[in-house]
Amino acid sequence: MIKVLIIEDEIPARKKLKRFIEELNTPVEIVSEIDTVRSAIDFFSNNQVDVVFSDIELLDGNAFEIYSQVSIKCPIIFTTAYDQFWMNAFESNGIAYLLKPFSKERFQKAWDKYLLFGNSASEVTNSITILTKLIEDKLTEKVYKKRFTVNSHHGMYFLEAENILFFEANEGVVFACDDKGKKHLLSISTLKEIEEQLNSLEFFRISRRELVQKKHIEKMERYNKNTLAIKLKGYETYLKTSQSNTAAFREWMEK
Repeated sequence: MIKVLIIEDEIPARKKLKRFIEELNTPVEIVSEIDTVRSAIDFFSNNQVDVVFSDIELLDGNAFEIYSQVSIKCPIIFTTAYDQFWMNAFESNGIAYLLKPFSKERFQKAWDKYLLFGNSASEVTNSITILTKLIEDKLTEKVYKKRFTVNSHHGMYFLEAENILFFEANEGVVFACDDKGKKHLLSISTLKEIEEQLNSLEFFRISRRELVQKKHIEKMERYNKNTLAIKLKGYETYLKTSQSNTAAFREWMEK
């Protein structure tokens, strides 16, 4: 039985990580779930595990405070929304660096790496080959588009991707509708081009004309047998899924 410790202060992220761990084909025991630097230091003072899944920015500080104060003898898989700590991670028994939101596929790759290396931290930290591979993984990880440029009569301004309810293609042009319900004309001419630049866990093409962002979806209703009507926060008009995309959309909403 592989003993796992989770260090994570965000409840949704912890639930997602637990689900991925519980779905593994390997016998695993989650020994404890910790959300602060202080409680992690206390834990390691009397316990050891086989592998740690560790967030970096915690409720009371940075996780590297833990690893500078206690001796960790097992590999660590870091899970974080921040990309600036990856070199620190490699110097702290890190064998993988998962940027949130990470997919189950990337989680599985990190777990497979742990199984390949075993639970010997000395082997991990002393292996140049391993470190090189980790750096390559980080450098090749896809970076998603965070903002879009909008040209207007008064000049150029920027629209943050997180504030976009949906993208709409209409007669050869593409609009982005923001969380205030205002539509902005983009210089990009196709939804496909936009879709390729966004995180597929956060954005979904519900039809030929529309691409929606998950966090702004307020509710869904049945429109007809094979179509759903989607209500977005702050936007009165319902969007509709195409018949061919409805099943995939339902599955995507549960990820």
